[in-house]
Amino acid sequence: MAEAIDLTGKTAVVTGAGRGLGLAYATALAAAGAAVVVNDVDEAAAAEAVRSVRDVGGRAVAVVGPVGPTDTAQRLVATAFDEFDGLDVLVTNAGVLRDSVLWKMSDEDFDTVLDVHVRGTFTCVRAAAIAMRAQGRGGRVIVAGSPTGQRGTFGQTNYAAAKAAIVGMMRTWALELARAEITVNALVPVAATAMTKTIPFFAPHVEAYERDGVPLPEALRKGEGFGTVEDVAGLVVYLASDAARDVNGQAIGIGGDRLALWSHPRETATAYTDGGWTSDAIATAWPSTLGRVPESVGIPAPRPLDEPVRSEAAAR
Repeated sequence: MAEAIDLTGKTAVVTGAGRGLGLAYATALAAAGAAVVVNDVDEAAAAEAVRSVRDVGGRAVAVVGPVGPTDTAQRLVATAFDEFDGLDVLVTNAGVLRDSVLWKMSDEDFDTVLDVHVRGTFTCVRAAAIAMRAQGRGGRVIVAGSPTGQRGTFGQTNYAAAKAAIVGMMRTWALELARAEITVNALVPVAATAMTKTIPFFAPHVEAYERDGVPLPEALRKGEGFGTVEDVAGLVVYLASDAARDVNGQAIGIGGDRLALWSHPRETATAYTDGGWTSDAIATAWPSTLGRVPESVGIPAPRPLDEPVRSEAAAR
């Protein structure tokens, strides 16, 4: 058995830490020994998060404010230095939903989601990168992706755009910050939260778990990779640690009993013709070349829970 990961002496900032995944990340980091700056737009939630961190023996302070503005990002970093003498880990978790189909989505709903997710991630990572580079001891940046950003989801134009952008930025930052020994990775979580409770398939199971402590069925935990927020937190602790010093530029999925590595976008089929492609040539060639292996769109529909769950090895 390997020794437990020890984050003693490290300081982490976690945005959107008032509840759900962010709270699980903050408490897990604290339980591993890190001091934590918790952020939330809700003052009461932020204060409760501080109490939760202290309940597991950790140290924490709160910074209340919306992510997006540069001022919030700078206050988060400044607080880490003022209260705990440095910054080693940044987890950008804060997010919002404003779901609607394309033809009904308002400018405000689109802008709100992009501002919190994309600008919020950008301003926080920029502030952390400046501080970590000046500090000179490396660091860990963990940003939040989503299966929606990887594959698309009906009714989530804004959220899909935001999450895809975050993973795209992550890959660029992983290149730019590697020389400073700052790793940047994206986690792609699937867990029982207020957001996933809005999905009809998951809703009754999330409600039963929250209300009565009913364990999530194995068909969800293994078949869909869907579990609790605590199931996701271990990946954050690992990526924040020295054990993950060589993990950089990766999008890593986690949920329930499943841990997965998402592939980077790449060409899956190619075709060539001498002299270049005309529209007529493409129309003629498409069915027998690229059109033979089209990429799927959207997150696959969950399987019925009475369907046996098979491992990949068994499927082969």
